Amino acid sequence: MTPHLLTLEDGMTRLILAPSIGGSILDWRLIASNQPLLRNSRADALASGSANQLACYPLVPWSNRVGGGGFNGPDHWFALAPNSPPGPLPIHGSAWQQAWAVKEHSSRHACLQLDSTIPFAYSAQLIYTLRDGQLNIELKVTHQDKHAAWHGLGLHPYLPRTANTRLQAKTAKVWLCDSQGLPTDCVPLPAEWDFNQGNSLPQSRLDNCFTEWDGHARIIQPDLGYTLECQASGTEYCLVYCPPGEDFFCFEPVTHPVNAHHLPGHPGLTLLHKGQTMGVSCKLVAKNLNTDQ
Repeated sequence: MTPHLLTLEDGMTRLILAPSIGGSILDWRLIASNQPLLRNSRADALASGSANQLACYPLVPWSNRVGGGGFNGPDHWFALAPNSPPGPLPIHGSAWQQAWAVKEHSSRHACLQLDSTIPFAYSAQLIYTLRDGQLNIELKVTHQDKHAAWHGLGLHPYLPRTANTRLQAKTAKVWLCDSQGLPTDCVPLPAEWDFNQGNSLPQSRLDNCFTEWDGHARIIQPDLGYTLECQASGTEYCLVYCPPGEDFFCFEPVTHPVNAHHLPGHPGLTLLHKGQTMGVSCKLVAKNLNTDQ
């Protein structure tokens, strides 16, 4: 059965959403040139029913991996099971694997809602808005469980990668990881991973969290003729995922480092009691590489 899709247009770009597949973006592209601004989803992506085959999905109520089989709240242990075989750990929360309801939809705006009981009770709201070629995404979560829990949020966009794609993002350090993808040490940026001034993407695998991100990034696409400007709020960390040999990479604005539930001080996480809310936002805009318009 083909999932129900929503289409938004602002005269410059077209956005296609798949609410029933994790509230995800299926496609976002320039109308005039038909140029995709996010990963061009494969023809069979919808049939997979999995958000990680599409172009972007929300991370709720945490980002990336959590070790230890779960985490402790102030008065309760929250058990978490692996949710992305063959990966051995729970990853990216639970919202990306659930259907979201459409609360509002117009030609340039959509509001999606998720009421979840997995792995605990929470509600989430996801708002997409197009305006003059600019995509605005707002993500909020409200804790509904009687036991307080640590929450984190983020977005997981897949971006086109060519031989000359470059990334500019100002950060301070990067977390090294073990074989399971869990953080081990926070170190100064290696030259190959220093994107402060704009750098090519590494040929070797990169799947790491960067600290003290200032919320601004540029994805420079000389082979495609544009740059994609990113401005995020509420996200002091970013993850960069570059799988070798693929025609995409990921730049993920997030509130916390990987496995923050088990790091001293729970960096970037927010402890929410029932009825309390936290949120993040992200603005993406494409500019012509030659005219910067």
